Parts: sequence; C-alpha cells; structure tokens
Amino acid sequence: MLTTSRGISLVLAIAIATLTVAFLSLLDDATPTLLVVAGGLSFSVSYLLTYVTLEFLIFKEISNIYTVLEKIQKKDLSGVAEKPKKSSISPLRKINDTINSYAQAKNKEIETLQRNAAFRREFIADISHELKTPIFAAQGYVHTLMDGAVDDQKVRDKFLKRAAKSLNSLDKLVQDLLTLNQMESGVVKFHYEVFDVRELIQEVIEQLENKAEKRNVAIRFTFDEDKNHWTKADKDKIYRVCQNLISNAIKYNHEGGEAHINLKTKKNHLNIEIRDNGQGIPAEDLKRIFERFYRVEKSRSREKGGTGLGLAIVKHILEGHKSKISVSSTVGKGSIFTFSLPLAKNKLTKGNPKPTTTK
Repeated sequence: MLTTSRGISLVLAIAIATLTVAFLSLLDDATPTLLVVAGGLSFSVSYLLTYVTLEFLIFKEISNIYTVLEKIQKKDLSGVAEKPKKSSISPLRKINDTINSYAQAKNKEIETLQRNAAFRREFIADISHELKTPIFAAQGYVHTLMDGAVDDQKVRDKFLKRAAKSLNSLDKLVQDLLTLNQMESGVVKFHYEVFDVRELIQEVIEQLENKAEKRNVAIRFTFDEDKNHWTKADKDKIYRVCQNLISNAIKYNHEGGEAHINLKTKKNHLNIEIRDNGQGIPAEDLKRIFERFYRVEKSRSREKGGTGLGLAIVKHILEGHKSKISVSSTVGKGSIFTFSLPLAKNKLTKGNPKPTTTK
C-alpha cells in the first residue's frame, strides 16, 4: 500500500491532520467542533495535494521510465514514439525525455544494423552467383580442351571463343563493381563540360543501331526544334546513362517494338524521357530496380546479358549531378525512365535537324 501514491498520500494526510489537531488542542479556546473541522480540512487538502504531486509529477514519470527500460531490455522499441518536448515542473520529465531520446537513437541504430546485415547477406549471395556463372563456364571449356578436345581444331576454336566470352563478362562485372564502389565512396570525380545532349543521344543511337536491328526494334528520337539542348555535365558519364537506358529499352522490348527517346527543353533544365512498349515492370519491383544485382526476372535477364549493375550506376551518376531518375511502368505495356539535366544558356544551337526516326 505504501508503494502507491494513494497509500503514501493517505499516511501523510493522516499525519498532517493529527499534527494540526494536536497543535490546535493546545489553544485554550479550541472547541471539539473546531478540532474536527480543522482536522478534516487539513486531511482533505493534504491528501489531494500530496496525491496530485506524487501521481502526476513522480509516479507517472517513473512508470513511463520503467516502460521504456523494459522495452529496451526486451529489445522491442517499436512502441517507443518520439514525443514532442513539453514543459513540465516534474523533476523526472527531463530524465524520461533523455531515456526516450536514447531509446529512439538505439532503435534507429538497430534498424540500420539489421538492414545492413540483410543487405550484406543478399549482396554476398548475389555477387557469388554472378561471379560463379562466368568462372564455371570458362573453367568448363578450358577443362574440356585439356581433356583432349584441343586436338580438334573446330571444337578448340569454338570453346576458346566461348571461354573468352565468359571471361569478358567476368571482366565487365568486375569493372562495374569497381565503378560503383568508387562512386559510392566518392572517389570518382566528375569532369564538367558544356555539350549538346541532342548530339550525344544521337551518338548513342548510332552505337546501338545494330542491336536494335537484330531485335527489329525501332528507335525514335524526338526533340524541340530550334531550341537549346546544351548542358554542363560530365559528358562521358551522361553518355553511359543514356547508353544504359536506351540499351534496356531495346533489350527488354518486344520483337518489332519501339524505343522512343524524347528530349524537351524546359525553363531551366532539359528533360530526357526514354520510353519502350515492352514487357513492363511489376509494381512490387519498381522500388528495387536500382539496387545492385536486382533483376525483375533473374533467369531471363541473365540470358539477355548485362551485369545487373547498370541501373545502380545510372542512379549514382545522376545523383552526382544533383538529379534523380524516375520510372513508371505498366506490365505488358512498357516502361518510362525520366531524368533531367541543367540547361546551359550560354550556348545556342543552330540549324537543328527535324525530329528523326532511326530503325
């Protein structure tokens, strides 16, 4: 009973009322009625004041502190909400706020560690699988040749070409990993220059023409006539962004499909949109397609080639340019990738050709 605010308040109120009555009884003109009234008033006032003080300024805060400490002990901080700071006369409120802040910090730290641990496990599994595929393929061809197939010139040439192709894939994977790691660590420096984005996109299209022809995919490039298409950025890295996105628009398109690149000049920036009418991306995969090694359809994506790092590199390149890439997609209808670059107004384009269609 004495461990609750009611019990302590009752004992203190009785003690104060008793002292008050005893003191008043020493007076000559103190009547029994006066003593009863004084005792009752002192008991009531003392009980209420003591109860309110203990319950709301001490016991309530202690209860909150114990609740938070129990959750910390159980490592369950999901219910610990960050509350707004309120002024209080309670001497324990500051302690309670400090513990809450500590619990919040530990909760965020635990969540971050859990996410990092899950990411490391997934990354190690992915990279092990990605490295294993070309290594085992090249190893198989070489061992076959060593077992006697090297004497057959036709088989030897065929297997050596396949082994070289597997090793080239391995080299590309390692190079992409190094590039991505350097970007994430800030080692890669951006070399800014002023260039024409329209001409850069046309260079990418020319480089991918054969790939598009093999899949019977038409590439359409439209842009605003007689407008400025100059920007200040790292030309080589923006070339890689466009190359990756346009290549994907061809790779994941239907036979006889269309990849449409639209370049628009806005007030202060250039808007680049790459659209395809291919297989599309499910909604649950949209948020993860820029992660390393994430593939929407792992088997089909691997058959089409690539390292699974292209979109992750694209994201980091654009973030380095203070830009973001957005994507929208409908399964069976295609996908749209959009990003923007700053408009350089100190250059003027002259004699821009009309919108072109490249097949």
